Amino acid sequence: GRWRKLAVRCPGSAAWVHASMEVELTARAPCRRAVEEVRARLDPKNGWRDPHNGGTYTMLADDEDVLEISRLTGNKQYTDKMTFTFHGSGATCSISGCSESQVFSILDFSTNYCNLRNLYCGSEEGCTPVRYDFSTEEVKVTGSLGAGEVTRVRALSVTPQVVSPCSQSTGPQ
Repeated sequence: GRWRKLAVRCPGSAAWVHASMEVELTARAPCRRAVEEVRARLDPKNGWRDPHNGGTYTMLADDEDVLEISRLTGNKQYTDKMTFTFHGSGATCSISGCSESQVFSILDFSTNYCNLRNLYCGSEEGCTPVRYDFSTEEVKVTGSLGAGEVTRVRALSVTPQVVSPCSQSTGPQ
């Protein structure tokens, strides 16, 4: 077909040199549910807590299939902005996300990756969903020079379990 790939939208940054991360993924859920899950994680009334150093997410703009979000780091020193775009129909949803640091930064200790991932990952990936639990497959992950990407880690115990790589402190942010 003549399907045209959607470009990843990024929020932009006033900092000329800054860390960033772009993720393209497929969610095994209708886009409506994927969008609602991200919204639910952002709503403080739902009790969801950012597992990556306790940051605070805020919805900046909600335009049905495009969400613009900011995250203040747990130490309240840095703000990152991100944009999610949802596209598809039926049982799966194509999602693109981009997170950019808003200040001079090179090494980000995987913060921009975790900013995005923690809003869409499901229980089989070691995350805690609020409304809808679905699996995802990251198709493409592209970071700026120095932006880290933690990979999925399986913890060995009596029964193997998945541990989210973005659930522990991975640096100062």
